[in-house]
Amino acid sequence: MSAHTAFLNTRKIPLRPNKVSIATLALITLLFSAPSFAENPEHRIISLQAETSREVQNDQMQATLYTELNDANPTVLAKQTAQIINRAMDLAKAYPTVRVNNGSQNTYPIYGDKNKLTGWRSRAEIQLKTSDFKAGSELIAQLQTNMQLDGVNFSVSNEQRTKVENELMTEITSIFRARATQLQQAWGASKYELVNMNINSSSDMPRPYPMMLRAAKFDAAAAPAPQTIESGNSRVVVNANGSIQLQ
Repeated sequence: MSAHTAFLNTRKIPLRPNKVSIATLALITLLFSAPSFAENPEHRIISLQAETSREVQNDQMQATLYTELNDANPTVLAKQTAQIINRAMDLAKAYPTVRVNNGSQNTYPIYGDKNKLTGWRSRAEIQLKTSDFKAGSELIAQLQTNMQLDGVNFSVSNEQRTKVENELMTEITSIFRARATQLQQAWGASKYELVNMNINSSSDMPRPYPMMLRAAKFDAAAAPAPQTIESGNSRVVVNANGSIQLQ
């Protein structure tokens, strides 16, 4: 007898306010509810997430150095700036493991009293990038004879980051599966199926490395000694979130 038929038959029998009629109504309710639960498997879908991370030593250095000059003649100023930048590029050729690029370069007017033009100021940058910390530190020291250091920071190279992320993706998959199995057992299900899963990665970058700025010019003989480098670590994080369906 179907649940629908059972309901029609009970309507022909006068209900009495006793324990038998209450039990009959409870049974009818159960007959209607059970198929509804079975026909809606989404009621057995559980969402979960997991995360794993690793401390990775920074293996890449980036630095920015600049020159800033003033002159009443913008042509003379441009020539002086070009000489400093060209010399920096020539010095960098002795360090093939260090990649050097031109950074931003700007020239703008300087105004005095009564908004009168009094001169021109030029600022030009070069940017260094290397995994050879010893060579990078030596080159920075040489460049500081006539340039100023704007800042140095460290990071994980793309190659190293990809390697670590691939390892963490395998690890996060195992963690996700272990949690799914725990939930399956906790709910008394015979098995589970994966509905969806998303994996994302991120990193916690360190602050820029503090190095002393030099405001004055120096002769080549007075170039500062290369500084000992401690690159620090970055935290690479991989997390996963998704859903499973209990069977």
